[in-house]
Amino acid sequence: MINIVLFGPPGSGKGTQAQNLIEKFNLKQISTGDLFRYNMKNDTDLGKLAKSYIDKGELVPDQVTTDMLVDEVKKPTDAAGFIFDGYPRTANQTAELERIVKEVLNSEISVCLSLVVDDEILVERLLKRGETSGRTDDSNEEIIRNRIKEYYTKTAEVAELYKQQGKYVEINGVGEIDEISQKLFAEVEKIK
Repeated sequence: MINIVLFGPPGSGKGTQAQNLIEKFNLKQISTGDLFRYNMKNDTDLGKLAKSYIDKGELVPDQVTTDMLVDEVKKPTDAAGFIFDGYPRTANQTAELERIVKEVLNSEISVCLSLVVDDEILVERLLKRGETSGRTDDSNEEIIRNRIKEYYTKTAEVAELYKQQGKYVEINGVGEIDEISQKLFAEVEKIK
């Protein structure tokens, strides 16, 4: 089983590359953003609980996110593994994910792939995306820079944990999409 933690700041091409990894290796992507939207849209108990925090402008507690993740991992799938996107973001979430993968899937995290892109390129990409996507958080440079800073602040400790385990790999996220995909594929092939 291949279990990938996919890292990359906003605008790094993570969404595109996740799709390429899914197609190449028959993986199932678990995105915490998608889990939140699904649970809230379908009015599940966890969705209602998450919404109660979001409506107050508060962060959803780790346990609620973790419970959503467990529910998703337990669903039957014919995938050869998972891509975890947007989780873990903290040392506590990293420990939880490791526990879940071990207990529920009888497996372990194979690798943490991190797409690295210069901040100025990220800002440029997101502003360009904002022109066509209609996303307000992609049209304001100050908000974009803050999101990028937040990403680095939050994920630094997680990256360090995977570095200590020898499972952290940085991939240059600048260049042709196919070239970047090939670099990611080569890293996954090493662990198969």
